[in-house]
Amino acid sequence: MSGSSDYTPPKVWTWNKANGGQFASINRPIAGPTHDKELPVGRHPLQLYSLGTPNGQKVTIMLEELLALGYSGAEYDAWLIKIGDGDQFGSGFVAVNPNSKIPALMDRSGSKPIRVFESGAILTYLAEKFGAFLPTEPSARAECLSWLFWQMGSAPYLGGGFGHFYAYAPTKIEYAIDRFAMEVKRQLDVLDRRLAESEYLAGSEYTIADIAVWPWYGGLVKGWTYGAAEFLQVEDYKNVLRWADAIHSRPAVQRGRMVNRLSGDPSSQLHERHDASDFDTRTQDKLAAAE
Repeated sequence: MSGSSDYTPPKVWTWNKANGGQFASINRPIAGPTHDKELPVGRHPLQLYSLGTPNGQKVTIMLEELLALGYSGAEYDAWLIKIGDGDQFGSGFVAVNPNSKIPALMDRSGSKPIRVFESGAILTYLAEKFGAFLPTEPSARAECLSWLFWQMGSAPYLGGGFGHFYAYAPTKIEYAIDRFAMEVKRQLDVLDRRLAESEYLAGSEYTIADIAVWPWYGGLVKGWTYGAAEFLQVEDYKNVLRWADAIHSRPAVQRGRMVNRLSGDPSSQLHERHDASDFDTRTQDKLAAAE
């Protein structure tokens, strides 16, 4: 089998060599900061420290959706955290998120700043703070939260499992790719069956469940993630495609995808967002033209 070897795990694992791959320079088996670096603080109540990955997009989409509904208290500063450079291991970031993962949020609207980390926790916190995108009726709320937590448990198989071995690992290992491709296709089938009977994941209303799931699985079937759409035959999941297109058509979603983004067309990259006008004036194409 491709990728097989005669490797036998030792009795005790030790970290004695780089593991290779795109993220080898930042992988380590210990937590905590590697250097002192305070986080910047802007003028808005909500301070977001993030990167435009699927996990980061969840929160910027949520904030843009809240602003679109007229919640002025959802104005935010989005600061860029370059995980490839190890920004997430700075002392200031670790103080907000001891797990050193994006996104991380500081809410400075009250007398005492509140930190929130983990994307699902941030979505729930914002939904409850503003009373939006999370149903209050018990059965609808339970359905919404069930799909939200489905995403939290499922996405690591897509990102850290399939995405890592298919796109980033230094060698192609047939067993690992087959194992995680099978699971990702099963998850797409779970979504497709749900969306065959429901317009959105939690029912007829768009909720934080959709906001959480769409950047990962919507991006996958739209062909934006890992270059794996053909490999996974995403065209088979008609209901997921319908849902993905409907959410992508939302202006707030399109804005949220731009924030803290470092790839793609320069006109789609807004590295930092400090004002709504930044979408019109500070995307990378406009900054380059100004220089």
